[in-house]
Amino acid sequence: MAEVLYVAQTVVIVLLIVVPLLLGVAYLTYAERKVIGAMQLRQGPMTVGPWGLLQPLADGLKLFLKETVVPSGANRGIFILAPMVTFILALIGWAVIPFGDGLVLADINVGVLYLFAISSLGVYGIIMAGWASNSRYAFLGALRSSAQMVSYEISIGLIIISVLLTAGSLNLSAIVRAQEGLWFVIPHFPMFMLFLASMLAETNRHPFDLPEDEASLVTGYNVEYSSMAFALFFLGEYANMILMAAICSILFLGGWLAPFGFVPFTWIPGPIWFILKICAVLFIFIWARATLPRYRYDQLMRLGWKVFLPLSLLWVVVTSGVLVAFDLLPR
Repeated sequence: MAEVLYVAQTVVIVLLIVVPLLLGVAYLTYAERKVIGAMQLRQGPMTVGPWGLLQPLADGLKLFLKETVVPSGANRGIFILAPMVTFILALIGWAVIPFGDGLVLADINVGVLYLFAISSLGVYGIIMAGWASNSRYAFLGALRSSAQMVSYEISIGLIIISVLLTAGSLNLSAIVRAQEGLWFVIPHFPMFMLFLASMLAETNRHPFDLPEDEASLVTGYNVEYSSMAFALFFLGEYANMILMAAICSILFLGGWLAPFGFVPFTWIPGPIWFILKICAVLFIFIWARATLPRYRYDQLMRLGWKVFLPLSLLWVVVTSGVLVAFDLLPR
């Protein structure tokens, strides 16, 4: 009986995470269209529902009711499996994300390694989609996307190592608690800026959305997908954006901690602060898409290997040196 109750409790907690996340993904698309519309002096969605608030639901219903077209030369099994892999990986990363003090599904001591593993597996869904489509454009887009993601994962890993050295733990909740006196964005501000740019490249977002370069690749690895198969890629991309924003908030912005520790700020619950920080980072995603031009692919790879990688590696050395020289290593 106890095992049944435990399983039921776990299912309820998972639903409490997944359902709001899916709603957040839907309305992130609405927020993106609204914010970009405002930046370009347009209204954005205004037709479906008051102020267009039902537009994401209408788009989801439209994709759900469309026919799934599988190309005649495609590998049908892998073609259908690829978007499912991408979407599932975007969801299971949330298992170790702490929403507040003790509010986490799996408070494991190697939460950062778990997130590394999930982000590394994300490449497989894209490679499977590009290869199984039996299309040159899709395959080129998959190759470009996988090379881009692998390149920027290295710099992201080195940036996170600097934070781990300062916090002295791989546990995400412990990393947040280590920022009670000072958020890591202040001592690690250069790495915070590099992390923001690397997030854009890791999630294939503008100005690094080279795998979906419409001018030369006709939207890249998902060009042959339609209906719900395409929607799963779409949901996976936006869920990854929210996940990366949550990781950024935990590593640099104090997670659920109130700003500056002021007493009036501490009246607001920790999960609310965490959500507000995620929204602030997501605004940067949208802002970049509205204002920046797209990089060329050679510029993208040069930036990752010749700028971000050396700088993040140097910062690991500097951080280690400072911690040892001033005896600041966590006990």
